[in-house]
Amino acid sequence: MLLALATTTRPAYRQIQRSLTRFASKLSSSSKNPRPRLAQPEKPKPPPDRWNYNSSTLLEGDAKSQEELASYRLVDANELEKGTKPPREVKMLVRDWIEDALYNPHYGYFPKQAVIFDTQDITFNFESLRNSTEFQEEVSRRYAAYGADQHQGPGRQIWHTPTELFKPCYGIAMAKCLVSEYLLKYFPYEDFIIYEIGAGNGTLAMNVLDYLRSNYPEVYDRTRYNIIEISENLVGLQRKKLMSVHPCVQVVHKSIFRWQQREPAPCFIVALEVIDNFAHDMIRYDLKTLEPLQAFVTIDDRGDFDMIYTPVTDPLIASFLKLRTRLAHLPAIPRLLRAAPVLLRAYSSLPFAPNLSRAEYIPTRLLSLLRTLRNHFPRHRLLLSDFASLPDTIPGRNAPVVQTRFRNTTVPCTTLLVAPGYFDIFFPTDFKRLRDMYEHILAEPVQDPSAPRLTPLAGATGPLSLGADFFSSYHPSNRRHPVDGVASASGLPVGERKSSVFTHAQFLSTYAELDKTRLRSGENPLLEFYQNVKFLF
Repeated sequence: MLLALATTTRPAYRQIQRSLTRFASKLSSSSKNPRPRLAQPEKPKPPPDRWNYNSSTLLEGDAKSQEELASYRLVDANELEKGTKPPREVKMLVRDWIEDALYNPHYGYFPKQAVIFDTQDITFNFESLRNSTEFQEEVSRRYAAYGADQHQGPGRQIWHTPTELFKPCYGIAMAKCLVSEYLLKYFPYEDFIIYEIGAGNGTLAMNVLDYLRSNYPEVYDRTRYNIIEISENLVGLQRKKLMSVHPCVQVVHKSIFRWQQREPAPCFIVALEVIDNFAHDMIRYDLKTLEPLQAFVTIDDRGDFDMIYTPVTDPLIASFLKLRTRLAHLPAIPRLLRAAPVLLRAYSSLPFAPNLSRAEYIPTRLLSLLRTLRNHFPRHRLLLSDFASLPDTIPGRNAPVVQTRFRNTTVPCTTLLVAPGYFDIFFPTDFKRLRDMYEHILAEPVQDPSAPRLTPLAGATGPLSLGADFFSSYHPSNRRHPVDGVASASGLPVGERKSSVFTHAQFLSTYAELDKTRLRSGENPLLEFYQNVKFLF
């Protein structure tokens, strides 16, 4: 009884909550009942003894029935782009809820609240700084230049990236990585084509192109730098900043998930600090049947949030779960409960035992990205970097950090159900699983009806040939099978080498000019900061 009263947010409790903090009640529309309810309109209501995950019998008069919540109109993030205010009396998958909260052009977090920390043309003089403490104090002074928040609500959501903190050294390291691969494989027969997804202030692109122009002018003349940017504000900033200085830049205002143009030439895809804000879906497992259930966020007529669960019907979620099974990636269910049905039945029969497993956030939008790269950039090489782990996450496996800035202080939250647009929502990435998914998807065949049909006499491994491995039973395990219809630079069907995972320090130790970021104490923040970041390349 005490637990139920402590976790509910019904009107009686809200009065106490508002007396404790007025900001919390204004900032976020809390769930009326944080206990998830299993939506099964075709079945009778669950028995009352399952109160810990279903409707509370303590406050039944105020509770929306699961049938009423399940009957709300189903919407997605694309449909909500037209609205100027957060919707009501609707339900949506968790990924659509996150996308709408982050990217809605009228009230989303990135279009309306987020500001990327930018030192403009000023760079840190690392050699003059005594130690990492003095460096952090210098960063704080640059933050203070943005001014203090003057109002009671959420302040400006300022966040920094290694690209901005360590410019131009960080961008030069990325340029060295990319140009070394290009010179080894494609120069001078192919153009140097780069696609950057989510270029922020355009600092990385500027640093890469400045380095190429100064050190590899013959490569710079063959460079085409394309930016795929979803934010209208950043598109204008990038065009103003880059296109007059580097005519090889093209900025496309479009979401990568809506990309339709095919790039048949070899190219490099750069995605740095991007996939952490990709929307995830939430699933939970019925602990009696181990059936996966997809989560919906519901918004009632008062703007309050709740969650309901149904058997998986969404094609993208179902596809991800099938892929995960093929890759032998385990779900968020204790191993003993999965292996011993007797233990599972005994556990689910215990008093007050949960009827669902803990929440698990699955990277469905990341899966969409990998398929987009496979289908529209068949000869790409991916350079990706992001968080591998995060502190202060909300409960659940692979759960995100939900946070905002209030009175110049970052405030983490404990729930996903917060007011859209005022909170950053970002996830860690399991890079081992990402690599498995990526290599598996690249191995899948791509059907391109517009591709010309090759003859057996063509100098490539085409659809009419006998196959890349016909004359050899050996294929290196660290190599992908070659793209059908495309020969390697050497004419041998050896395929591209598979991607590898590196820590932040490992990658930058290989490509960065470390002397330029070393402090007087010998510390190097370029290597020692961002230890929770990894690279895939």
